[in-house]
Amino acid sequence: MRKLKKGDTVIITAGKDKGKKGKIEKIVGEDKKILLPGLNKYKRHMKKRDEQHPGGIIDISKPLSVSAVALFCPKCNLPTRAGFILKKEKKVRICRKCKAEI
Repeated sequence: MRKLKKGDTVIITAGKDKGKKGKIEKIVGEDKKILLPGLNKYKRHMKKRDEQHPGGIIDISKPLSVSAVALFCPKCNLPTRAGFILKKEKKVRICRKCKAEI
């Protein structure tokens, strides 16, 4: 079971977008990087390919390292780490600060 999953709300703790919140859109690689839509934007110079892809300078979102984000607890509204407990033979993620189920 992963500590971060698609759809989780996270807060960025390092980099140019520090302090911003977003939902995980995609996990890239083996739990190494995550993609947050609208955050970690960079400019890309693209060459024209055809009429549907005219080229020019476009904005793209690059993946962020998992170490640069913290899970955001919806109950206590604080960045936290994920913990795990067994609940009825099932592994469940919990907030380390308020012990609420995530």
